[in-house]
Amino acid sequence: MADLERRLAVLEAADRPAPRVQEGDLWALEGLEAQLTELGAEAGGVLFTGSVRLPTGERYAWQHGALTDGLLDLDWAEAAEVFAALGHPVRLRLLREVLGGRRTAAELAELAGMGTTGQVYHHLRQLTGAGWLHTTCRGRHEVPPGRVVPLLVVLSTARN
Repeated sequence: MADLERRLAVLEAADRPAPRVQEGDLWALEGLEAQLTELGAEAGGVLFTGSVRLPTGERYAWQHGALTDGLLDLDWAEAAEVFAALGHPVRLRLLREVLGGRRTAAELAELAGMGTTGQVYHHLRQLTGAGWLHTTCRGRHEVPPGRVVPLLVVLSTARN
């Protein structure tokens, strides 16, 4: 029954139109700009934030901000592995299923289209190595709390 409820929630969420930003609804941007002015950060910065309740009932509230200068000075090649781990449809599905409550490799391997058990383990290792998953007790996988909102932000940018 829980699986059916989760699937229904996913379908209902997919049917809803994406929220539209109306004039005057840029309160997060306005707050960021005020803080950047206080810091004297003329190059600017970025902020992403979210408040999420997963189909499992877990809740996450998270935000991250960074100054533009610091981001432009980074060695972007170091981020390649983190992004590459998301570049496979099976890995994205694994993340979605883990967020939806399927947590063990056995549960994930039972899903149609996931490949062999060995392939599932390979993908789980890739996601774990890149920090998108970690293993808890008894071989259960979870998306680390600090990765839930960033994962959803990345997915939302892919839709535009």
